Amino acid sequence: MAVPQYNSGASVNQLVLINRSKRPLLLLAGELVSGGKQDRIIGKDRIVPVGSEPLPLDVFCVEHGRWTGASSQFGASKTIVHPSVREQAAVAQNQNEVWDAVRSGTLSKAKPVPGGSGSGASSAPAPPPAALSSEVIVSTIATAAPTQSYSKIYEQSRAGASVDGFVEELQRRFDRATLGIKGERVVGVVVAYGGDVAWSDIFASGELFEHYWSKLLRSYAVEALARPTYRETAAITDAREFLRNLNGREVVESEPGVYRWREITEGRLSLIELESVSPKAMTLHRLLLHRTS
Repeated sequence: MAVPQYNSGASVNQLVLINRSKRPLLLLAGELVSGGKQDRIIGKDRIVPVGSEPLPLDVFCVEHGRWTGASSQFGASKTIVHPSVREQAAVAQNQNEVWDAVRSGTLSKAKPVPGGSGSGASSAPAPPPAALSSEVIVSTIATAAPTQSYSKIYEQSRAGASVDGFVEELQRRFDRATLGIKGERVVGVVVAYGGDVAWSDIFASGELFEHYWSKLLRSYAVEALARPTYRETAAITDAREFLRNLNGREVVESEPGVYRWREITEGRLSLIELESVSPKAMTLHRLLLHRTS
């Protein structure tokens, strides 16, 4: 694909995409495209058909301190930003909140400590500090990522290196857990941070899931390391309850003959589904999240 800058006015939140491949292009909210005057992330899941006219693409900047670049071209990255950032693009759709999430690591708030300072009240110890605390991220920005580039903060730095080992361990555990599956393929995951079930990505096929898995796994790992550490563990019943159908406000967008996108919001839960229309109706991606804000 080719993603030139939108126009000579250089709009921060819009690019133009040209699909020059021989296959339809699937884009997921949170996928990073690098280059141009600032690195950006895709704002919404969508399908770009083969041979389509150049079309506007909603994006959000994940590099606050740069507005220069010799080339107007963007290239696909091997990165999907972590859930706190992805949520602000896909659901909140607010540029300032995207930047806040990049700088903060996570927008999830620490749980209140049981007990208190009142007479006779007992207090539990506070959770250990997060491995990717706000102090670590601020230090990384100051020393290795002066433009607040997402990739330089979370990949090309000491902070990013600390994620690598965690990703390797998670992958080993995932491989062990799925080793005995016979006659079936993994098509998605439910993600919990401590006892909080917070996120799921589910795809239409095992092939699609495998295509995105390495990028998604790293994004979940970054979020986990940025959140406070708790001893609780979510149960399978929590995951099943999380995946229930939602009843709430529904917003639908579509491109005739290409795709249908819908979002359902119920309380703090948001469900986003992308469905292909042709050659047959099929839900390609289902994102369900417990919003941090």
